[in-house]
Amino acid sequence: MPDTLKGKTIAILATDGFEQSELIKPKQALEDAGARAQVVSPSDKKIKGWDKKDWGKEVPVDVPLNSADASQYDALLLPGGVMNPDHLRMNPDAVRFAKQFFDQGKPVAAICHGPWMLVETGAARGRTLTSWPSLQTDIRNAGGTWVDKEVIVSNGVVTSRNPDDIPAFNREMIALFEKGAVQSATSERKVA
Repeated sequence: MPDTLKGKTIAILATDGFEQSELIKPKQALEDAGARAQVVSPSDKKIKGWDKKDWGKEVPVDVPLNSADASQYDALLLPGGVMNPDHLRMNPDAVRFAKQFFDQGKPVAAICHGPWMLVETGAARGRTLTSWPSLQTDIRNAGGTWVDKEVIVSNGVVTSRNPDDIPAFNREMIALFEKGAVQSATSERKVA
């Protein structure tokens, strides 16, 4: 999929404790597809990943959250990990930033615990989503439908369950980001 996202800029909202593979591998896939992928974070210099059972690599922050503008991005990626999305959903600025993507009709991709932000912004309502299994009650209570599938595309949002799903997640994320949410907002697909 070389250059299918050429000219697009993607925000990756993350903080310390992101699941390392769920940020690094999708970011690389976006860049391989020609996108400019920028890490946006409440931290202003770098954030540290979580690699399965221990701290992992540090990733530089491209844009501090307090100076990020959702209107400057074409799409949003929400990596998982437990700590990362839990801290972000408690940060009013992070919630406001993520909500702006939904308000502006832009596509969003969330993996593992990343869909917690969809719950927090109210964007889970009316969508079919997948996630790490422990989020299913939160998603249902927020008006969404939870299913246990590798990847789901629903109304401008793509979701997956865990690092094992990254190849399917990346494929569907790139396809969604290429189309943009305006065309895909009325479509819903359950993929494998």
